[in-house]
Amino acid sequence: MEEITEGVNKINIADSQKKNRIQVSNTKKPLFFYVNLSKRYLQQNDEVELSALGMAISTVVSIAEILKNNGFAVEKKITTSTIEIKDDSRGRPVQKAKIEIVLGKTANFDELMAAAAQESAENGNGED
Repeated sequence: MEEITEGVNKINIADSQKKNRIQVSNTKKPLFFYVNLSKRYLQQNDEVELSALGMAISTVVSIAEILKNNGFAVEKKITTSTIEIKDDSRGRPVQKAKIEIVLGKTANFDELMAAAAQESAENGNGED
């Protein structure tokens, strides 16, 4: 039983290092879902890591640019690579492009979020 507990504790430590990662898909959720989720992650942590494969790379770049252009985030790190994924239909490994963009909070992030929340409340669109 102690061995299982140790294993679970090790898994939790590994997962906690990536709790600010968002894996983006260009088919599952709309663009602004990820933009708003990134803002929420930036509120909770000082940075967020956006990650995507293949065709979703353009979505991650768009999310990062929206956050940067609106003053919410600054680029900290961009990593590109290729990974091998086994394609079941072809029965052989396929190379996929991968991107990881790490964004950090800007100095006025909290002010911008407060202003957006106030504007939303004035328009009667407040979230409870």
